[in-house]
Amino acid sequence: MSDSTSETVKKAIIKQVLIESQSANARTLMEKIGENCFNSCVPKPGSSLSSSEKTCVNQCTEKYMAAWNVVNQTYIRRVQQEMGNQ
Repeated sequence: MSDSTSETVKKAIIKQVLIESQSANARTLMEKIGENCFNSCVPKPGSSLSSSEKTCVNQCTEKYMAAWNVVNQTYIRRVQQEMGNQ
């Protein structure tokens, strides 16, 4: 295998690993949002959510998503830097 072919295969593998990692991270994020926001915002679950519980869940979800986006963007930049250094 030539160096260029090897490099192409390597980049394809890295890309696939990143995609799978992002997918797993998104699933984990949704699980954590569900667990933490619901537990924090709904102290006594019932048949429906009050308006204050809905507001709390929405705000909590937005905070988790914002934090996840920052972490994800930082991670992607780091991986791109590492790929550029090779």
